[in-house]
Amino acid sequence: MEKERYVPEVKSILRSRIIEVPQVIYKATGITILGRRIKSLLFSTDVAIIKNTNANSIIAVYPFTPQLSITQSILEVAPVPVFVGVGGGLTTGRRSIDIAWQAELMGAYGVVVNAPTKNDVIRKMKNRIDIPIIATVVSPNDDYKGKLEAGASILNISGGSKTVSLVKMIRDEFGPELPIIATGGPTEESILATIEAGANAITYTPPSSADIFSDVMDVYREEKK
Repeated sequence: MEKERYVPEVKSILRSRIIEVPQVIYKATGITILGRRIKSLLFSTDVAIIKNTNANSIIAVYPFTPQLSITQSILEVAPVPVFVGVGGGLTTGRRSIDIAWQAELMGAYGVVVNAPTKNDVIRKMKNRIDIPIIATVVSPNDDYKGKLEAGASILNISGGSKTVSLVKMIRDEFGPELPIIATGGPTEESILATIEAGANAITYTPPSSADIFSDVMDVYREEKK
């Protein structure tokens, strides 16, 4: 049996409270994107959390119309590659394509389109930008094959409780070469199941700033007793 190699670790006193992704994520193969190997994607738009994490990258998708001021703020703060949401549901067509183009110019490593995005929009976006398009898939009924044919390079699978089975179905259909990102779920067991089903990289949802600060305040209160 190959001996596990020891990895030395150096920490800072002032930066010890960082958001660490679950270690099990490193069992994934990863996806090499523009020369960077990505295994973990932190799902957040909170710039304080984005600045204080050990995740390989950031996936900045939010339930509002994409705004370039938000994209710029995240890109300025993030110490790792950022994949930016550019709409595709309510915000679609020429507007999504223009936002994707601007995101590329700002330095995004890729753009993420929502599940309702029409294939024609993906096709036109592919003709406009050079960075990868990541297409979100939420159900087996999504036309994921059409999205890939239209120009999406990576699938982002977010099927809730059905994510593992959806990842396995798509992996079995397309083989090992298709890059797949997937939500890993709340436990190490669910993350590992998603990886074993065929996910190359895992999105991780961190605790909120309010939850983290609540823990800090508890410590402060204990110190004052």
